[in-house]
Amino acid sequence: MDSILISSCLLGNPVRYDGKIKPLKNHLIEAWKQEGRLIAFCPEVAGGLPVPRPPAEIQGTGGGEAVPAGSARVIDNTGRDVSAQFIAGATMALELCRQHRIRVAILTDLSPSCGSTKIYNGEFAKETIIGVGVTTALLRKNGITVFNQYQIREAMDSISAAINIDIPFN
Repeated sequence: MDSILISSCLLGNPVRYDGKIKPLKNHLIEAWKQEGRLIAFCPEVAGGLPVPRPPAEIQGTGGGEAVPAGSARVIDNTGRDVSAQFIAGATMALELCRQHRIRVAILTDLSPSCGSTKIYNGEFAKETIIGVGVTTALLRKNGITVFNQYQIREAMDSISAAINIDIPFN
């Protein structure tokens, strides 16, 4: 039985920047939860950020892929550079995936950590751009398929395909 990494906030844990949850109501999530397949994780909290915390966005070009290289930074709305905490959390997420042989993750879109299709534009204006967060970028770079909370069916299809093909874990 394959484990699935999932954003902790999607399972009802109050770890978001504002201390709130973003619960995901989905029959597949409930089934996977009952099977013990879901491993909840919040990279921002794991990286050392408190709850609540100031909202943060990626500034610079390249999104989450560019943060580890230093060509983009994660800045909170007070002007504090929190890139190191985001990188640390992403690294811990990758290690957790390796430890549990996880090949699929379901992460919260728009997040500077977990966004997989869109993130905020870095201007704290509630405007989004196409891009990925720091954790998503690192997981994808290491062969882990990342979906967002609106792509549960696609995640299931990916898991089913991996089981049928029996792709080895690197």
